[in-house]
Amino acid sequence: MPLDPMTEIPPECDGCPIRHRAVCARCNAAELEELDRIKYYRSFQAGQTVIWSGDRMDFVGSVVSGIATLTQTMEDGRTQMVGLLLPSDFVGRPGRNEAAYDVIATTDLVMCCFRKRPFEQVIQDTPRISQRLLEMTLDELDAAREWMLVLGRKTAREKIASLLAIIARRSALASSTGPFGMVDFDLPLTREAMSDYLGLTLETVSRQISALKRDGVIELGSKRHVVVPDFARLLAEAGDDSEVLAH
Repeated sequence: MPLDPMTEIPPECDGCPIRHRAVCARCNAAELEELDRIKYYRSFQAGQTVIWSGDRMDFVGSVVSGIATLTQTMEDGRTQMVGLLLPSDFVGRPGRNEAAYDVIATTDLVMCCFRKRPFEQVIQDTPRISQRLLEMTLDELDAAREWMLVLGRKTAREKIASLLAIIARRSALASSTGPFGMVDFDLPLTREAMSDYLGLTLETVSRQISALKRDGVIELGSKRHVVVPDFARLLAEAGDDSEVLAH
């Protein structure tokens, strides 16, 4: 799919908004040039499927802007959202031919993609890239373990606060700023999607968001814009200030 001409893509890697956190974060100029030879951009509209589970993947890549969901379909047809892909997150697995999950753009999405076979060769030849990819994989594992705690042990209010904290922190990190003091971001999920992701009813999600707003923990603007006046207070509401929320 051609890139939307209205989408701003940095012409050089140095100007990329995810350069400091992506798989290429530690690359030198020669390594960036090598990646540039196998790189291309793809854009997706909100609601569009990036790839279906089981489909053959001929690319891997990083989310440059926007957010996507990872969804798994069970044998009886039920679906479950199992993860979020935020800016700088990596899509695809070197060495794996098929997609493990449905990847669906939640917002308009731009990805920096690499042709899969050449990228696998680059990993073998470039220790800095393979090391960074390992770090990102371990961060993803830590985040998955943290999310098990969110889903299994936290109250409904803590679950909502945890999800908002994850999105707020990642939004701040994507812009190279720390999530200290006030943070604002656009909530990429509908309340229905949040209820599915968190294992809560729609009514509970709406009630808890309203309670967080009433208590001054968050402020809600138009079009799902969220303002967090005090990020430390949001973390306290989440019941966990773990650094895992940064990933």
